[in-house]
Amino acid sequence: MLKIYNSLSGEKESFKPLIEGHVHMYVCGMTVYDFCHIGHARVMVAFDVVSRYLRQKGYQLTYVRNITDVDDKIFKRARENDEPYDQLTQRFIEAMHEDEKALSVLPPDLEPRATAHMDQILEMVQTLIDKEYAYCAKNGDVYYRVDRFADYGKLSKKNLEDLRAGERISVEEAKENPLDFALWKAAKEGEAAWDSPWGRGRPGWHIECSAMSTSCLGHTFDIHGGGPDLKFPHHENEIAQSEAATGEDYVKTWMHAGAVRVDNEKMSKSLGNFFTIREVLQKYNPEVVRYFLITSHYRSHINYSEDNLRQAQQALERFYTALRRNPVVTGDVPSDSELLDEYKKRFAEAMDDDFNTPEALAVLFEIVREINKASVEAKSLIILLRELGAVLGLLQQNPEQFLQGYEQNQGITAEEVEVLIALRNQARADKDWAKADQVRDQLQVAGIVLDDGRGGTTWRRSAE
Repeated sequence: MLKIYNSLSGEKESFKPLIEGHVHMYVCGMTVYDFCHIGHARVMVAFDVVSRYLRQKGYQLTYVRNITDVDDKIFKRARENDEPYDQLTQRFIEAMHEDEKALSVLPPDLEPRATAHMDQILEMVQTLIDKEYAYCAKNGDVYYRVDRFADYGKLSKKNLEDLRAGERISVEEAKENPLDFALWKAAKEGEAAWDSPWGRGRPGWHIECSAMSTSCLGHTFDIHGGGPDLKFPHHENEIAQSEAATGEDYVKTWMHAGAVRVDNEKMSKSLGNFFTIREVLQKYNPEVVRYFLITSHYRSHINYSEDNLRQAQQALERFYTALRRNPVVTGDVPSDSELLDEYKKRFAEAMDDDFNTPEALAVLFEIVREINKASVEAKSLIILLRELGAVLGLLQQNPEQFLQGYEQNQGITAEEVEVLIALRNQARADKDWAKADQVRDQLQVAGIVLDDGRGGTTWRRSAE
């Protein structure tokens, strides 16, 4: 049975959806004011694997991942660029979709935008005011009364008294309590604004997700996910708003992906170790990046480094080399093979244990070792390898496409490689072994590995 670590309880729990056979999942998406970075990629890929596996288990999944297109950072960047804010957000939404497609991240079922849910946001804010969980301040903002919600801190395990220590109210704010947070912000000159009962303005970040998630999935749903930095205050505030407004439990299971570190340091623009997805993809095959991102358990920190990406490249080379050496086959995996059934069982056990991708990958490596023995089961094993790989978003390319096709920053094209192989083959035919070795050495220096077999010479690019 599937078990998921619930950030709310701090334990792995047996997963049983609220509606039998149907899972409702909401994941906090991007604030679209810049290109997505490798930390965003971690969250994208982690919950893409979750969604793929839930569907593979036979659940009907409704996967919602929002877009934050109203935010302080967006308006600040738009002013810096002297660009309309909606033009800026649309540009980066398109870039985000390009990055996701490159990483084989399937689109969510619903992708709501904050700007399209203003009615729901206004309704929720008004409900909170009517229930006295929120108040209109003198400066035109609307704030949430944190003290009014008895369970505040239950997700992050933070204590209100500890949070109050060191908190101050700035001059321009009009809060009753330093911990109160904005549900609605009064309009500022030069920023987009919407009409409301409390004056023109725009929503706070936290209320956007509460309104979008409950609008799409109902008052209570199965899974809410996001990055490690969202647990507090964002997700904590979502719980306070949503449960106060609806009077019902908000989310059954909370999931949080681990952070990405760069050479064992926190990723930060100030440290100069900040990488966008597209910067990384200039150097590495997208499937290599995806593989790297799932080599660690989704809840663990993952260390981004050249060595770790080279190891991911080498691992995928092993998979695709095994696939290339065997016929490309399609069809259903036979159900009467004990060996195949054992691999499927172990893969499912790994994924049922809180989506343990490192253990699932270990099963795939065992299948590759069996394929390389050229046993009688090879064709069925190849089918199984691709089938299980698809659950992780891997091993769906043509082997030649992967092993030969990624030429960015490689210094030699596929056409140039083929010309040199032809020269080497001619030298071997002429028994000019010195020249054949010279060509092979030249290709090796360029990162090209040759494999001489019965069917001729094949080649691949190597990360070694």
